[in-house]
Amino acid sequence: MIRSLTRLKAPDRLRMLLALPAVAAAAAVLAACGSSGTSSASGGGSTSTSSPVAATAGSLKTATIGGVTVLTDAKGFAVYSFAPDTMTTSDCNGACAAAWPPVKGPVSAGAGLTGTLGTIERSDGSAQATFDGHPLYTFVGDTAPGQNKGNGLNVAGGLWHEITTSGSAPAGSSAGSGGGSGY
Repeated sequence: MIRSLTRLKAPDRLRMLLALPAVAAAAAVLAACGSSGTSSASGGGSTSTSSPVAATAGSLKTATIGGVTVLTDAKGFAVYSFAPDTMTTSDCNGACAAAWPPVKGPVSAGAGLTGTLGTIERSDGSAQATFDGHPLYTFVGDTAPGQNKGNGLNVAGGLWHEITTSGSAPAGSSAGSGGGSGY
């Protein structure tokens, strides 16, 4: 690798060296998603070995990210759903919830948002916001408003999709779709 870097022009070497920490950080986030808590047999919620810090939304709104109108939190960060979840249970706990913080509920609808908002009770007793019956999350990989780096990822046992106002995952999203349907 070092030998290859010496053959590159100075701007290319700099770009390559700057990209390495970003790749390492992304790998660390994805590795954290590799394990999740266990679901309870009661079906009334899920069990978590830790109590993750929940993302707070206050109100949810819509924004255009990558040419698609999606649901965002009050700060403009994309909001995601996790395919294995049910209308009453979050299946993202422990390390998963550290990388995909649950949106703390209840939330209110901002301008332009239509749909049904609600909450579910997480295993730690906290309230998680839902949209049209789907538990909501943000993604730690989104470091600025207007990003959707978690869209289409297949980690922690299922697919993650940004929530579009059309009610489905966008085709050809920037993160790539795993072929499953979104919310």
